[in-house]
Amino acid sequence: MTERYIEVSLVKRGITGTAILLDDRAPLTCAAVWDALPLGSDVYHAKYARNEIYALFPPFAESEPPLENPTVTPIPGDLCYFSFAGSELGTKAYGYDREVRAGTTVVDLALFYERNNLLLNGHVGWVPGIVWGQVVEGLEELAEGCNDLWRTGAAGETLSFRRL
Repeated sequence: MTERYIEVSLVKRGITGTAILLDDRAPLTCAAVWDALPLGSDVYHAKYARNEIYALFPPFAESEPPLENPTVTPIPGDLCYFSFAGSELGTKAYGYDREVRAGTTVVDLALFYERNNLLLNGHVGWVPGIVWGQVVEGLEELAEGCNDLWRTGAAGETLSFRRL
């Protein structure tokens, strides 16, 4: 298979990076994401996982991908896919109770931009993610934008993914 690349952007900040899809390790997840592109939504900075930003989307795959290429310790540049029931996330503790409701499913596409991440949630325990992509260009700039997002806030910022 030919290598496939996407652009990962913090739109308002004008920061972009390039990521390769890990089709050999997470083929079903990569196919689901690729077929759904372009995607963009409000960005959030993680509270518990540490150096992570993410956006939430309605389910877009015909069926949720299995846990392929899983991790609970993502490294800088990892793009991860999570699927959650709305009842898992629909709480003010996570900051997006207005958008996520019980009885719904939400897809979380995340970018990890620095080391020392641990996918352990105080409410539910370990939360393995599917590593479906790796940023290969522009990670340093994205990390600077992510740190700025942490310090100054995420309001009005969009995390977007599109085909290259």
